[in-house]
Amino acid sequence: MTVEIRRTLTTVQHTFIEGGKTVKTPTLLVAAMAIIKNPWFGRGYVEDLRPEIRSHGPVLGKMLTDLVLKETGGTVEGYGKASIVGMGGETEHAQALTHTLWFGNEYRNAVDAKSYLVFANMRGAAGTSLIIPLMHKDDGGLRSHYQTIHTSIPDAPAEDEVVVALGASIGGHPNHRIGNRYEDLKEMGHDVENPAGV
Repeated sequence: MTVEIRRTLTTVQHTFIEGGKTVKTPTLLVAAMAIIKNPWFGRGYVEDLRPEIRSHGPVLGKMLTDLVLKETGGTVEGYGKASIVGMGGETEHAQALTHTLWFGNEYRNAVDAKSYLVFANMRGAAGTSLIIPLMHKDDGGLRSHYQTIHTSIPDAPAEDEVVVALGASIGGHPNHRIGNRYEDLKEMGHDVENPAGV
């Protein structure tokens, strides 16, 4: 089954000042999005979603990964994914397109990631806020890279569409100073290692 893509969009953000203080190394946030036809729209309750997952996942994963890497120069520190299904679909449709290795492994392998892709999936009308959570690609315990890309598309998703997105960061959230979970665990008396070694 062919992926019907209406439009792709990429947003790029640089943060230079946060909390009234200059950010030593400006944080880069990138969101790559695709507006596609919901392959299950108008078919009633579909029990087996896997044929469309298998056909759509690799195509969307590769396309969005390429868009992200074009903006980041091939370097990614934080990463995540999100999707919004239009009101004529199910939240399960949004999840189906992103919660699959056919989609996520395109991104993970391209950036040599070790952690899972943090996610958000929802149902909404055109203009619904798209929230892409991020965390460090190699270590989910580094709170420095917990941040969120927040955007919207005024005319999407239509009721028969899904917005599928990948997010990326270079740098942690601006002026981060809350420590990480390893410091908490050590203070609580646990013997822990930092998988990312940073």
